[in-house]
Amino acid sequence: MTVHFIGAGPGAADLMTLCGRDLIARSPVCLYAGSIVPPEVLGWCPPGARIVDTAPLSLDEIEAEFLAAEAAGHDVARLQSGDLSIYSAVAEQVRRLERHGIAYTLTPGVPAFAAASAVLGRELTVPGLAQSLVVTRVSGRASAMPESETLATFAATGATLAVHLAIHALERVVAELTPVCGADCPVAVVVEATRPTQRVISGTLADIAAKVAAEPVERTALIMVGRALAPEGFRESALYDAGYQRRFRGRE
Repeated sequence: MTVHFIGAGPGAADLMTLCGRDLIARSPVCLYAGSIVPPEVLGWCPPGARIVDTAPLSLDEIEAEFLAAEAAGHDVARLQSGDLSIYSAVAEQVRRLERHGIAYTLTPGVPAFAAASAVLGRELTVPGLAQSLVVTRVSGRASAMPESETLATFAATGATLAVHLAIHALERVVAELTPVCGADCPVAVVVEATRPTQRVISGTLADIAAKVAAEPVERTALIMVGRALAPEGFRESALYDAGYQRRFRGRE
């Protein structure tokens, strides 16, 4: 028996990986985060599968589902939103599985920042503007941020910022970033990326709070900040320059 943690992607069901789809199809038990995982993916569950929405469950209750599946010898497809590598609460579930000696696998999914980049039609690393991406969040009820990890500290590097789980604190985000990035720094709030209801609110640190107030956003939004969102006059990378020789180009 194995628990398969599967990144269900940012919203659109067809962004699920083939590996994730196949694991769902052969798992007699499916636990999914119903508050955010697209319900369409449940159509891949096998007939008669036990399908459990974990949104109202505590960690203890989720653990009990794992143990019941183990007792029955049933594999579990555990669907988490986005990608498992960040903000997925997988670490605490894995720790409990390890205590019980239950096997598990992790299958990656499309992360929200990648979906937001696609929706915006922008590369997040642009030559001369930004060559790093910082994926971060603000302190909240579920988890506090370490004192050393502040938005201002990250912004001082010039990296593009993907700020998760922070739409409720947009004004705080603006206040912390404006002195570092400048009021004219581009911002995009990407709401429900890749879903039929997706929308984008674009602006700068100077006006984004007012724009979002006019089009209220409650949840499932990513705040993107950085000069790479509105690139102008940047130099092209040498990668495809005619004079750039690399071993795969095969030129003399």
